[in-house]
Amino acid sequence: MNVLEINQLTKFYGNARGIENVSFSVKEGEIFGFIGPNGAGKSTTIRTLLGLIYPTSGSAKIFGKDCIKYGSEVRKEIGYLPSEVFYYDKMKVIDVLKYAASFFDKDCTKRIDELSEMMELNLNRRVEDLSYGNKKKVGIVQGLLHSPKLIMLDEPTSGLDPLMQQKFFSLIEQENKNGATIFFSSHILSEVQQLCNRVAIIKAGSIVKVEDIKTLREDNYKKVTVRGEKVSAALFTMEGISELLEEPATVRFFYKGDINVIVQAISSIGIGDLLVENPTLEEIFMHYYK
Repeated sequence: MNVLEINQLTKFYGNARGIENVSFSVKEGEIFGFIGPNGAGKSTTIRTLLGLIYPTSGSAKIFGKDCIKYGSEVRKEIGYLPSEVFYYDKMKVIDVLKYAASFFDKDCTKRIDELSEMMELNLNRRVEDLSYGNKKKVGIVQGLLHSPKLIMLDEPTSGLDPLMQQKFFSLIEQENKNGATIFFSSHILSEVQQLCNRVAIIKAGSIVKVEDIKTLREDNYKKVTVRGEKVSAALFTMEGISELLEEPATVRFFYKGDINVIVQAISSIGIGDLLVENPTLEEIFMHYYK
């Protein structure tokens, strides 16, 4: 079953492009990554799915229901953490969370206590006294306090220190094990690589690739480094080579194709070392943005 089904979703702000013909689906129980730099259209996609803004054209379903027509119904089962969180400064954290919990037909008191303890959040402090990172913790607890079936995270770790980021990742993984589907939007690729099963890459408002993480890394480009006194870039002119870089006694490049072709090319010369690696997700990502 697909929790999210997006079909040709488009949003223009006047003549300015937000997103255009975005299509992909997210399976139930999946941790799905949505990656692209700032301005690529990640937040616009999420806000459209949540009914915070209306699409120009196209459609999207959440839990099999149109996200606009049945928005108030499906949002009851969604936990949302925006990239920026804002609260009334004079309110205490506990009052913010109790107010958020009042929108759901369940007692969230125990859940608030559990999440706040896990995220080391002081419930009795006023919002105006919180650092940016602690305000983000309030947003995390608020987004999860009703045990949602779908958790939508928009740049969730900004403001969190590295130790708290790891606690947050553990929390998200536990929510997933408990049955929640996770939609994780980020421009920090190491996060996506660590958490997600599949990923959609968005560029200038359009999807350029939807792939599982393992395939994206292993069945894509190879990162090749050849070292030796007789090694030169002139030896590597075959199709499939990109990012060719020559240094003294060293040639580096990315290669897509049959690796035996590369091995054959270097077999006639004496080399000191040959290194063939899977590129990082960061390097793959940058390839799609050239």
